[in-house]
Amino acid sequence: MQSSSPPSVSVDVLAVARQVLLEEASALRDVAQAVGATPDFVNCVAALLQLKGRVVVTGVGKSAHIAGKLVATLNGTGTPALFMHAADAIHGDLGMIQAEDFVVAISKSGDTPEIKVLVPLLRRKGVGLAALVSNADSYLARQADYVLHAPVRREACPHDLAPTTSTTAALALGDALAVCLLESRQFSAQDFARLHPGGTLGKKLYLTVGDLSRQNQRPQVGVEAPLREVLLEISGKRLGATAVLDAAGALAGIITDGDLRRMLGRGHLAELETLRARDILTPRPATIDISEFAAEALAQMQARNITQLIVLEDGAFAGFIHLHDLLREGLV
Repeated sequence: MQSSSPPSVSVDVLAVARQVLLEEASALRDVAQAVGATPDFVNCVAALLQLKGRVVVTGVGKSAHIAGKLVATLNGTGTPALFMHAADAIHGDLGMIQAEDFVVAISKSGDTPEIKVLVPLLRRKGVGLAALVSNADSYLARQADYVLHAPVRREACPHDLAPTTSTTAALALGDALAVCLLESRQFSAQDFARLHPGGTLGKKLYLTVGDLSRQNQRPQVGVEAPLREVLLEISGKRLGATAVLDAAGALAGIITDGDLRRMLGRGHLAELETLRARDILTPRPATIDISEFAAEALAQMQARNITQLIVLEDGAFAGFIHLHDLLREGLV
């Protein structure tokens, strides 16, 4: 099959792309400045922290897509939220709003027909209302309890028409709101894990060392074990190492298959029959507590350039976690 040349374009694509990104980055700096211009943002966060109901986020057109994303972010970070399309609200969906809820309405202009119909109905319900708008002098902004101002000088579209910069600004300000709520609630990685149990992200946040190490065998020998016993323990239990325990059962060290290869490479073959585990062990081996996250085990293995860690429970030997365990779970 003959390769065809790529189609030609009549514009400098890279220059256009960079210009869009720079314009949107500049708009975000303006939004960052606007956040502190009035007390509304701080007061809105305070109101949401006191909320007994849910945050209902609404919008129309591209703002509705941004609203949906904000709902997902709020739900994933500990703030119960619902999406309500502004157009559908006046055709029955308004019934999802309860007396203790709070509405965040997203609109660039704040003057769209759907918003003008919706706002009086929200006011009649008596729920709190925040306006996430670019136009702080709009109908929506004047009617809202709090104005979350996302100023935009122009869209990145060359005709200043297609929602580009304005949706980026609204998206970023919504993220700022969600993260402020997250930090104010001291929402932890463990909290995040409970809401995101699926996929690799979830595994990194909830899978513990013990979840994996308990599935493995527990190779171990005493300090006086002969070399033959050490070899059989390492090869038979297939973890590439064995723990060495003293007479009281405390961890004395580790012997890896690499230790054995290096010993044989030194040429002391005549001593093999007399060697004991204590003669070739590595003291103070790398360990990890059974309650730590598996992701922390991976970080330690990568930092030390090793493939296994000895697992401890209450300071005592409890097994091994191997790099293969982490590979199998998709953490690597």
